[in-house]
Amino acid sequence: MGMIHRRLRIALLCVSALLLGAVASPTAHAADVNGQTLAGVSGTGIHNTYNDKSTYTYLANALDTGTSLVELDTWHNVFNGKWDVSHSNPLGSDDNCVQASTAADLYTGNRNQNLDSCLDDIRIWLQAHPTSHPVMVKIEMKNGFYDTLGMNPTEFDGYVKAHLGSVLYTPADLLTKKDGTRYPDLDTAAKANNWANYGSLAGRAIVDIIPGTFEQAVSPASSWSDVVYAQHLKDLAAAGNIGQAAVFPSVLGAQVVDPRTRYSDTTLRPWFVVFDADAAAWVGDGNTEWYDTNHFLTVVTDAYDVSPALSSSAPSLADAQARIAQLAADGASYVSSDWITAPADGVLGEVLTRG
Repeated sequence: MGMIHRRLRIALLCVSALLLGAVASPTAHAADVNGQTLAGVSGTGIHNTYNDKSTYTYLANALDTGTSLVELDTWHNVFNGKWDVSHSNPLGSDDNCVQASTAADLYTGNRNQNLDSCLDDIRIWLQAHPTSHPVMVKIEMKNGFYDTLGMNPTEFDGYVKAHLGSVLYTPADLLTKKDGTRYPDLDTAAKANNWANYGSLAGRAIVDIIPGTFEQAVSPASSWSDVVYAQHLKDLAAAGNIGQAAVFPSVLGAQVVDPRTRYSDTTLRPWFVVFDADAAAWVGDGNTEWYDTNHFLTVVTDAYDVSPALSSSAPSLADAQARIAQLAADGASYVSSDWITAPADGVLGEVLTRG
């Protein structure tokens, strides 16, 4: 009996240790956020998810990590009338997206497809994983919109909706109250924390767009994609057609004061509730609670770059987890990095309470 009792005691101690470990684990912590709205949660993400084909052979491989954010770079291609996905080639796609029609197709076939296929891959993956974290799809509009060939916000809305379909969470979803009426603008809706409950967004996608590096270099700020799309949202709302909108425009360079003051047209400012910031600047500004208090979403990039700087590709797991926790506590909604090697399995699935 003594031996049995000792074995039973050891077994109970092991179970207790496992339970204690679970309490501290990211997965267990993630379960605590289901009472929060989308704005009360901090997830992790992968920078330029489509671009590193040596690590993620297919876009679905990146989604398999449990990441809460993927990033795509798009170019409007005036020669073929399509949205290409690549880092630096404006005339063709260079990515890990395939032309999938079923979940079985996600890990096979020719890559280097257009944005429509990338969005199809995301939708099909989410439909095959209906209990997964909601995924933020961050799109850098490298050369913005091009109205002359119809590659404008209206066309882009239809494009995104056609390929993400029912998994898409839209500006109209944020605006709509439980009684079916709507807030007048995104700012008012966000400040009322009208974002959907995080748990209800399992298997869903939300898309934000940022101005691209190319358009920033060659075009006046008044024509960048953030301004153009905010005007589009305003016009749709005025016409009673906000349900057509598919994405959220993002403000680059979140800072200590409201960065929307850069927009000289004050009527556009209430249509921005998503912000994008470099992690080092984010931590250094000292007033990031403003974003959290107002329930604005923030994408914080280059997580390794906060002092003391970590490896940009392979920090220790403990350091990576500590940095994610630091940025989550500092009010980041999404923490993006290039950690795709050693620590990836330990941090990419983390979902923490924000703030």
